[in-house]
Amino acid sequence: MRVLVLGATGFIGRHVTAALLAAGHDVVAGGRRAEEARRRFPAIGTLACDLARDTDPAVWVPRLAGIDAVVNAAGLLRGPDIAAVHAAGPAALFAACAAAGVTRVIHISAISADDAAGTDYAATKLRGEAALRAQTSLDWVILRPSLVWHAGSYGGTSLLRGLAGLPGILLLPGAGDAAFQPIHADDLARCVGDLLADHRLRQVTLEPAGPEVLCLRTILLRLRDWLDLPPPRLIVAVPLPLVALLARLGDVFGRGPVSSNALRQMRHGNTGDAAGFARAIGWVPQTMAQALARQPSHVQDRWQARLYWLRPAVRFVLALLWLASGLVGLLPQSTAAALTVLTGPVLAGLGLPASLALPLAAGFSVLDIALGLGLLLRRPGIGWLTLAQLGVVLGYTLVLTAAQPGLWLEAYGPLLKNLPILVLVCVHWALDDDR
Repeated sequence: MRVLVLGATGFIGRHVTAALLAAGHDVVAGGRRAEEARRRFPAIGTLACDLARDTDPAVWVPRLAGIDAVVNAAGLLRGPDIAAVHAAGPAALFAACAAAGVTRVIHISAISADDAAGTDYAATKLRGEAALRAQTSLDWVILRPSLVWHAGSYGGTSLLRGLAGLPGILLLPGAGDAAFQPIHADDLARCVGDLLADHRLRQVTLEPAGPEVLCLRTILLRLRDWLDLPPPRLIVAVPLPLVALLARLGDVFGRGPVSSNALRQMRHGNTGDAAGFARAIGWVPQTMAQALARQPSHVQDRWQARLYWLRPAVRFVLALLWLASGLVGLLPQSTAAALTVLTGPVLAGLGLPASLALPLAAGFSVLDIALGLGLLLRRPGIGWLTLAQLGVVLGYTLVLTAAQPGLWLEAYGPLLKNLPILVLVCVHWALDDDR
């Protein structure tokens, strides 16, 4: 069977793709990151497409030639494209599937997609589901999973592991009583594979959920045990107004799983009809305890849990360093000191006129500020930003070494401090990969 998987590079899509390949399906990965999918799965076919832009069925019909089934695992937690990715794009895709004669469509939504949640995430997910239900000639299944997790974490599950890995303390949003029915990503992927092989279930909505209802506190403690960390000495319930404030900061910076949408969806609830799901598919998903026991943690898992909160800290510390350096450099006394260095050994040694000193001093300050803003706003790309930071630090170090080599021996190490900064820039680059 030739299966088009949309969102194949996402957390759920990766596991679905791997399971379908293992089952012998001919899989085509569709999405904006087609090359990333090809790197992950070298033998796979790819289709460059974008649900956020491809909202006309006519665009999809030729792409579906030879496709037997479609699995839509694409989704966003927030952002300007959320309505297109969840509703307009899938509506065009589903209409094209009906026109092209696709034999099976499996659409992965979310168990918390409910009008009562009051989020654009839930509302757009529901519109996407409605668009599929309107295609009465299609053989479709809608899956609305609860919390999908795996030992290899991503997004919200990385946040859970970060919370579980805090040294000596367990922080709980509110009372930590938000309820989930965690389902392992492998079980969800197995379900998709079964539904592609067996068409007896058609035009139905299922709620893939684990057999246990677990509160957030229990989930975090189980993850902490799995990470082989000692029990927390202190459990702190973080007031929900403070959590909401942190979520708003997540909205502003626009990256990561901490957001107002995530908080509202969590509080709305993530439980469903697990027994009905098990009856429909003919088997019972594994419990969280069973899955954790089958896949012991490794030291890399503890690294990830401990580094989770250091990752944004490194980013903001570097941003603060560059912003403060640039702003201080614009102060009169700092400008005077820079002019002394530049008009002395630096420009003279390079055979350049002293009149360039002031523009260069101001330019260096502006460059520092630009790097700080780039870190905060994530512009430009992290690769170029890393190279720019390394280049500037090395440039400053070489110039000052040439101008005043004695700085290496001065008290408080004004040049020696550049060495850990260089390492920290490289650490930030290494930690930025969250996919």
